Amino acid sequence: MDKILITGANGLLGQKLVSLLANDSQYSVLATARGACRFNLPNNTSYQSLDITDADACAATISEFQPDAIFHAGAMTQVDACEDERELCDSINIDGVANLIHAIGDAQIHFVHISTDFIFDGIADEYDENSAAKPLSYYGLSKWKSEQLFQGVSFPYTILRTVLVYGVLEDLSRSNIILWAKGALEKKQQINVVDDQFRCPTLAEDLAWACLASYRKKATGIYNLSGKEFLSILELVKRVAHYWDLDASLIKSVKTVDLNQKAQRPPKTNLCIDKAIRYLAYKPKSLNEGLALVDQQLKNLKPLQ
Repeated sequence: MDKILITGANGLLGQKLVSLLANDSQYSVLATARGACRFNLPNNTSYQSLDITDADACAATISEFQPDAIFHAGAMTQVDACEDERELCDSINIDGVANLIHAIGDAQIHFVHISTDFIFDGIADEYDENSAAKPLSYYGLSKWKSEQLFQGVSFPYTILRTVLVYGVLEDLSRSNIILWAKGALEKKQQINVVDDQFRCPTLAEDLAWACLASYRKKATGIYNLSGKEFLSILELVKRVAHYWDLDASLIKSVKTVDLNQKAQRPPKTNLCIDKAIRYLAYKPKSLNEGLALVDQQLKNLKPLQ
C-alpha cells in the first residue's frame, strides 16, 4: 500500500486529490492543512492539521507517517495579497517548501510540487518547460524561487506548472473564476472582465490526475499542465454565460490597467503541454466538458456531515 501525504488538503486541488484517491485500497492517505478539516473524509484518508511554515511540525509529520509521496497543494495563491504581504507569501510559498524538503532529507519520497504560469512575463507566444522565467508579480517570484529549491535534492521530484485552475469544492468559501462569474451573473450583477489577458483554464480534476500520474509513472522534472483551449478571460466568462444561459450583456469588457490591481499579471500564458501529453498520457478535458462536470458537481453538492 502506497502512503500519500497531501498538503493544502482544504483547497481546491487538495480536495480533488483526496477525491481521486478516495477508497482506493492501493493508497493510504494523510490529508493535511492549516486548521480543521473542511471536507468529508473517505475511508482510506485521515486528516491532520499541519502548518508547513513550522519546520518542526513538517519533520514530525513526515517522520511519523513516512509517506511514499507528497503532493504539495498548499500555497498562498492570492496574487494581490502576495504583493501586499510579502513576508507571509515567502513563509508559505518558499519557506514552507524548504521545510518539507529538509524534512524529507535523503528519504526517497517522491515530491510533486505545484507551480504556476505566473513565473513567466507573458510576452512570448508560447512557453515550454525550458522557457526562461521572468515573473512580474511577487507571487510569481515566490513560486519561481520555490522551484529552485529542488536543485540538488537527492529524492525524486516533479514540478507541475499550471494555469487558472477551476472547479468545485465541498466547502465553497473560496471561489474561482468560473464560480465567481456564474454566481455574479445569476444575481444579475454587472461584472468587469479583462479582454487583454489570455489563459488556458485548467480543470482541477485534470491537475489532480496529473499529480498521481507523475508519481505512478515515476516522472521527474518539470511539466506544463493546463487546459487545451487558449482564450481571453473575457471569452472564458462569455462561455460561462452561454453554458448556463445567463445574460452576457452584464459582462463589461475592460483592460487590465482599468482594474488598478496591486500585482502585475502576465498578458498571455499559453503553455505547451506536449511533454505531459507524451510522457504522462495527459488528456485535459475541453472547457465545455469541464463546465459540464462543474454543473453536475454543483447539483450533487452535499453539506458537510
